[in-house]
Amino acid sequence: MSAAVEEGQLFEAEAEDADVRAQAPERASAQHKTFRPYAPDQVLLMAPVLQEWVPEGDLAHFVSDLVDSALDLGPIYADYEDERGYPPYDPRLMLKLLIYGYASGVVSSRKLEAATHRDVAVRMLCADQHPDYRSIARFRARHLEALAELFVQALRLCAKARLVGLGTLALDGTKLRANASRHKAMSYARMVRAEAQLRSEIDALRERVGALLADAEAIDRAEDERFGCDRRGDELPAELQRREGRLEAIREAKEALEAEATEAERARRSELEAQGKKPRRPPDGRDPFKPKPKAQRNFTDPDSKIMKTSDGAYHQCFNGQAVVDSSTQVIVAAELSAEAPDQRQLRPALDQLSENLELVGDELPDEAVLLADAGYFSEDNVQITSEHGLDPHIATGRFKHSEPQAPPGPGPLQKGATPKQRMARKLKTERGRTAYARRKTIVEPVFGQMQTVQAARQLLLRGERAARCQWRFNCAVHNLLKLHRAGGLSLVAGT
Repeated sequence: MSAAVEEGQLFEAEAEDADVRAQAPERASAQHKTFRPYAPDQVLLMAPVLQEWVPEGDLAHFVSDLVDSALDLGPIYADYEDERGYPPYDPRLMLKLLIYGYASGVVSSRKLEAATHRDVAVRMLCADQHPDYRSIARFRARHLEALAELFVQALRLCAKARLVGLGTLALDGTKLRANASRHKAMSYARMVRAEAQLRSEIDALRERVGALLADAEAIDRAEDERFGCDRRGDELPAELQRREGRLEAIREAKEALEAEATEAERARRSELEAQGKKPRRPPDGRDPFKPKPKAQRNFTDPDSKIMKTSDGAYHQCFNGQAVVDSSTQVIVAAELSAEAPDQRQLRPALDQLSENLELVGDELPDEAVLLADAGYFSEDNVQITSEHGLDPHIATGRFKHSEPQAPPGPGPLQKGATPKQRMARKLKTERGRTAYARRKTIVEPVFGQMQTVQAARQLLLRGERAARCQWRFNCAVHNLLKLHRAGGLSLVAGT
């Protein structure tokens, strides 16, 4: 037997021949199969009009018609008064790009720039122009307030299309992730300790630097070797500069927390004095005008607060509020705050609702109902809701042992019943249960749609003002998507 056979090559060759024989019939049959022509290098004759590249009924056509004929761009154009400089991109182009991007879940300026090259619909909206991400970001920052006020225009279009009934409204909030990490936050107690530690480290470093500079001034050559010929020699070392920068940031955050605590305590005392009550000192004996030791402030976005999200974790967030109509889940009011509890958010949400309805020329029907969960309940909120012309259906939550308990059944209430007992009784009636049961089906899907379709779970802009504008713009895009799915601008023209 040869060496080749001993090494097993003969068997490998036979196995290879067997594979070839097994594949031969398949190849032979495949050669007679007719496939569709495939020529990647073929020169195509494209339609000369970009609009014909996108099929009719596409969202891109709706956005284009919307910006060209339905939206008032006067506030945006009014901001361009200086005729000097290189001509900017047309505001219609930039607005179409932003609306379509937010409606498609693309909100990053860099991703929007890439879409102008890769996405046929975006290329059509931009008329084959490609604004860079800096231009997109500057346009958004420059016209932030105008973009937020598009919410009212979108609501007006939905009202004209009869997508808003206003018979049953639901109010709820969602925690929106801020563009900041919770690891960049520091508590007040830790700020005090860090400030003292940094001061001592800086004093020690200054002593060392002073000694080094004194020695360096004695010998020029040693000074050049130590600091370099292009420096004077009296600059602060990088280590000292970093510590002084950290100390300054901690001081500013500490002073801001102290100012907030002082203002909150003064407001609390004035409220108690108006009620004829005497303010009490904290049980731990701390100064009531000083922040709590666990009060935190974020260095990246100081306006955001640490809040508990739906997944049970804690993140830097803002609290977005939405009043949703039951007819087609159109948002009729959109607010945002940096407070995690919802109880104090009912009044600003209903105040904005009244303003929006006045701007769009609509009003609430006589038997309009507001649905809200237990996080919004208080005696004042029940009264505020009624003052806005809405029948409140607000869950009461659990009753404390120290307060009058909930009525046991659907019978008549006893005299002198509290507003909480009356609300609990209302929600136990058949009409109240039927009305409140619709709350989740009205408002919860809206947040789900915005988080999945628009990627509105995360806010890109920092600061409460900018975050509020972005939230209102997201809600405006949500309403425009509702209008598009219902039939587009033809519904508005038909009315």
